Amino acid sequence: MVGPDYQRPPPASPPTAEFKEGGVDFRLAMPRDAVDRGPWWQIYSDPTLDRLAAQVDISNQTLKASEAAYRQARALVRQDQSGLYPTITATGSTQQTGTGTLRGGGAVITTTNQSGNVTSSASQYSVGGALTWEIDVWGSIRRTIEADSAAAQASAGDLAAARLSAQADVAINYFSLRVSDQRTRLYQETVAAYARALQIVQNQVDAGIASRVDLTQAQTLYQQARSLLVAEGIQRAIFEHAIAVLIGKAPAEFNLEPGVPPQNVPTVDAGIPSVLLERRPDIASAERQMASANARIGVAQAAYYPNISLGGAITFLSGGFGTLFQLGSSVWSLGPQFAATLIDGGARAAQVEGARAGYDNTVATYRQTVLTAFQQVEDALVQQRLLVQQEQVQRAAVAAAREAERLSLNQYRIGTIPYTTVVQTQTSALQAEQTLLNIRLNRLIASANLVKAIGGGWRASDLPPPTPIGGLDQTPQQTPKPATPQSPSTTPAAQSAPATKAWWKLW
Repeated sequence: MVGPDYQRPPPASPPTAEFKEGGVDFRLAMPRDAVDRGPWWQIYSDPTLDRLAAQVDISNQTLKASEAAYRQARALVRQDQSGLYPTITATGSTQQTGTGTLRGGGAVITTTNQSGNVTSSASQYSVGGALTWEIDVWGSIRRTIEADSAAAQASAGDLAAARLSAQADVAINYFSLRVSDQRTRLYQETVAAYARALQIVQNQVDAGIASRVDLTQAQTLYQQARSLLVAEGIQRAIFEHAIAVLIGKAPAEFNLEPGVPPQNVPTVDAGIPSVLLERRPDIASAERQMASANARIGVAQAAYYPNISLGGAITFLSGGFGTLFQLGSSVWSLGPQFAATLIDGGARAAQVEGARAGYDNTVATYRQTVLTAFQQVEDALVQQRLLVQQEQVQRAAVAAAREAERLSLNQYRIGTIPYTTVVQTQTSALQAEQTLLNIRLNRLIASANLVKAIGGGWRASDLPPPTPIGGLDQTPQQTPKPATPQSPSTTPAAQSAPATKAWWKLW
């Protein structure tokens, strides 16, 4: 087969021994086996989340579209492989012809019409078949199969990435909804507390020891808390609608009762950076796209050589059906053919150049995908590590704010401080509680994002091998070719190295 044999280029930046944000002093991680295989979302120990995430595989329409795209890619490989075999066609016909005068040939029936003229009609039968077989001397068909097989594997990676993304989205929206339930309870308790404070101020005004300014301030806080409670209902409905769509249901068909978020936020060990290359389905998909683009260079180069085919045909032609299949009624042909383009104005050279540029494009995309993956893991790691510390600090802040609120209200009752101090402490306490809930939500989201960033329970070995996709082993097995002086970043394959016999052994 002409064209370069594929070997995976290295990432733009070689993986380091460990992630920068891993944190040598952070050892709260759960066992890695919890997310290595199976439903990774079970690490949160939430039965409702388990039930919702499991429905993604069943009803998510985006996932079904990705699955259909993968089946389409598999069918294209089988279509390509049909080009390795001969094509056999068959034809047949029967005709009845007539003339106004008697003519020979065929089975002739003569009659006399009303005008006295002699007429004749004849029957003619023909049956034939033809065979055409393009001999893949230069490997154009095999390179096409190789390219489309790699593209089908890339489609399988896209399917896995879509599944992981949908599962993570379900988890994130579920966490957001549960924290929204917590906010709703906070606002309900706040409205009740502000109502009690409003009653205290009203009593003070009625007793003539407080002004109506204090009363209007208390009324303002009370109404603002009620407004927050109403607005939170909007946010919860949005999260519920998003979950419904992700599991393939209309929002009107889905309802989730209020509940609490997971009590414990599990931490996840990201492992070492080099392992990330085999755990991310989007990285595997980008790598398979490189292999596909590399094979298409060979397809373009094969156009320089003539097409060689073997053709044969036989036709039986007779005026009578009884003599149709006699040897004397046959016409046949058999022989090789070749076709070559002598002058094309540079079209083939442009196609090869375009194929090489397409390969360089996929190399850059692959390397950018790897860099983005490292960034996402580092982001999730630093959030996982530092949000724990932030939550501890914020809990202390909430306790102090609540104590300040309690003391200020008691002091207002005895008339030692103005009501503006109560307003400030109540506002600060509510804001501290809101911040604490946001931190807990951020911890849950960071945990889910980290699982997503390291590929969930997916492995590169989960990709279907090339042979089952189309039924034939199209792995290139060639002797090394002389090296050509090209830039390492743009060389489609290392020509001086032996061809890879099994792509998955690269790992």
